[in-house]
Amino acid sequence: MADLNNNLDQHDEQGLSPVEQAAIVLLSIGEEPAAAVLRCLSREELLEVTQVMSRMSGIKVEEVKTAMQTFFDDYRQQSGVHGASRSFLKRSLDLALGGDIANTVLNSIYGDELRPKMARLQWASPKWLADYIANEHVQMQAVFLAFLPPALAGQILDALPLEGRDLVLLNMARLDEIDRDLLLELDELVNRCLSSFDSQSTSVEGVRQVAEILNRLPGNRAQIVELLRAHDPEVVEQIEMQMYDFLILSTQTEVTLTRIIEEVPLEQWAIALKGAEPAIRDAVLKTMPKRQAQAFEDMMRRAGPVPMSRIEATRQEIMATVKALADAGEVEVQLFAETVIE
Repeated sequence: MADLNNNLDQHDEQGLSPVEQAAIVLLSIGEEPAAAVLRCLSREELLEVTQVMSRMSGIKVEEVKTAMQTFFDDYRQQSGVHGASRSFLKRSLDLALGGDIANTVLNSIYGDELRPKMARLQWASPKWLADYIANEHVQMQAVFLAFLPPALAGQILDALPLEGRDLVLLNMARLDEIDRDLLLELDELVNRCLSSFDSQSTSVEGVRQVAEILNRLPGNRAQIVELLRAHDPEVVEQIEMQMYDFLILSTQTEVTLTRIIEEVPLEQWAIALKGAEPAIRDAVLKTMPKRQAQAFEDMMRRAGPVPMSRIEATRQEIMATVKALADAGEVEVQLFAETVIE
């Protein structure tokens, strides 16, 4: 009520006068609540707002949205109350305005327009999206994933650091009615994400696609790579990083993996395998001699938490070693998971 009173003395930038906004709010909340508010106004304020209410007709949906949005924004700033839930507002606005207008107002207040924006993110790679939100707080990660299709959300979750995935899922499970302030924060994150994606995603996906094609290409793959390198060495470097992805270690033969393990120091494995796919870790441990595997597990326990940037850098160093061994003809590397028939 105090906010409505204040509206009579403020100026609006949206075209509606403060008194018109106050009148729209009063007309929206029903007779009894409006009467309770009017009793709190001075005689001059009461006459001014009721005169405007009596003259109003054909109020546009956009005007209702503006008035309600301004009211709730002011209410949150000036009161100690966090705000009404969506279900409360839905019931109230349904009674006052009817279902269609109420839904339009609620969509504006609670950010349902986020969904079309987030639909565009489905074209980005899950790994890229996971890297982008990795430094956000857990609740924001949960809300971000909640607005995406389950399949994509699952892929992004799988690409997030292993040690935080359970908290993300727990926060997502607890979501019911999302506070508008959190949705505004999400909207800002999505806008930043889209801006970055628009400038970067095409080249990132192009590199991955070329790497996947080259990995499956029969014949002299190295010759084609060198032809590409003559045109653009930097792009070829990115392609080779995608070709020699850390995940391929889980598909190598025991002979190949044994040679790689001999070449890579145990300290590097202890860092690179933190948070790695179980298939990779199992393959490496299974190939190691028993005593070396025990020493490795002890080293993993002593290492403690390791920054993701260091883990990624170590994995790249290992895969550079793998590539060098392959180029020298010392190992035969399987670059993709080929179908096997018994």
